[in-house]
Amino acid sequence: MSYVLIIGAKSDIGKELARVYAKNGYDLYLTGRDIDLLEEFSTDIKLRSGVNVSLKEFDITDFNKHQEFYDFLEPKPLGVIVVSGFMADQIDCQNDWNKTLNTINVNFTGAVSILNIISNDMQKNRNGFIVGISSVAGDRGRKANYIYGSSKAAFSAYLSGLRNRLSEYNINVLTVKPGFVNTKMTEDLDLPPKLTANPDEVALDIFNAQQKSKNILYTKAIWQFVMLIIKHIPEFIFKKLNI
Repeated sequence: MSYVLIIGAKSDIGKELARVYAKNGYDLYLTGRDIDLLEEFSTDIKLRSGVNVSLKEFDITDFNKHQEFYDFLEPKPLGVIVVSGFMADQIDCQNDWNKTLNTINVNFTGAVSILNIISNDMQKNRNGFIVGISSVAGDRGRKANYIYGSSKAAFSAYLSGLRNRLSEYNINVLTVKPGFVNTKMTEDLDLPPKLTANPDEVALDIFNAQQKSKNILYTKAIWQFVMLIIKHIPEFIFKKLNI
């Protein structure tokens, strides 16, 4: 079976995606900055699913090493899923440029760097799929998280252009826009249960959408309607809201 490259495999969603794709017979490249932490996890997947799992050191912010990283992948992956994400407190970002820069580099610049390399190769072969995990936070800037949200908005715009470019080459690009998800990144937040998904739900939604060559996925699905309302609030009202 073909390989799927999961960038950010140490994340909660990344691990669930690995389980779903392995269960469906895909071999895996799992990446992280400290892959020793994935050893036990990868062994479990191998035993349960009988697929090949290869761990690869990868830092999404180390742009100069991205080409070398991809060149050494053999065989090349059929698909790539970018799960890497970073969300710092909005106030902290406003007062600490390094946190702002890291937010941009993890959520946007680093993803663009590696996807430029991979998409060029996929275009030559006229085959493959790309999945990028964006966020509903990128649909409209809010004072509560506009630095994180703007980095995700940029990523969504990039994926939209990539989808437009690669469609004629038989390459599907899926933009995933999760709402609230119970993960380590949100463990300190008080999340509304009816709007909050678990990582395994999100992973299954992503797999099904990718297999059907969907373009955009909101998960949970209710977020598509929530964001439709938020995006259509007139600006003179929206700017006064405490959201």
